[in-house]
Amino acid sequence: MTSSQLLEFSAAALAIILVPGPSVLFAIARGIAWGRAVAVLSVLGNGLGIFVLAGIVAVGLGPLLAKSAAFTEVVEVAGGTYLLWLGAHALIERRAHAASMQRQEAVRPGPRTVVRQGFVVGLLNPKALVFFIAVFPHFVNRSGGNVTLQLFVLGAIFSALAIVSDSVWGFSAGAARDRLRGSPRLLELLRAVGGVVMLGLGTLIIVTAVA
Repeated sequence: MTSSQLLEFSAAALAIILVPGPSVLFAIARGIAWGRAVAVLSVLGNGLGIFVLAGIVAVGLGPLLAKSAAFTEVVEVAGGTYLLWLGAHALIERRAHAASMQRQEAVRPGPRTVVRQGFVVGLLNPKALVFFIAVFPHFVNRSGGNVTLQLFVLGAIFSALAIVSDSVWGFSAGAARDRLRGSPRLLELLRAVGGVVMLGLGTLIIVTAVA
């Protein structure tokens, strides 16, 4: 692949990443709900999930997804359902979390759990899936070597850009939330907002998929 192809792909990838979608809203919601550390770890897991999704597309799943509307719908509904679960959990635990923060105790998911949750959201990200299937082929140099390897490289670039961009969103949301540590009511409200965002996003994904 030529450097110009990589630059063009990076520009296209960054454009789609910057448009608020599942990953951006997920990072913001996690930052508001749990703080900067959880937001960044969630973004890392999300980026790894997106890379695995790109790998699946690279080894030949892309054509199947492109031809089967039913299969694509299943992926989108699964991703939306998982976001609904995370949003509901954030709402249910909002008071306990606010109280623990008031005592300066960070009762939050462990790092592995956070990364795993982000990984599932990234793996089931319909926006990334559509981008990979629709855009990847246009940046492949079929006479330039192993096509599968080229697709893996494009997936790695997309994932890296997503991690950097979404980390900024999540870190900023977490920083604003940390300033309110001394107010349990506001912390409870912010955690509820994060939960509602994930619930709304999950609902939107499911409704769009089955419409």
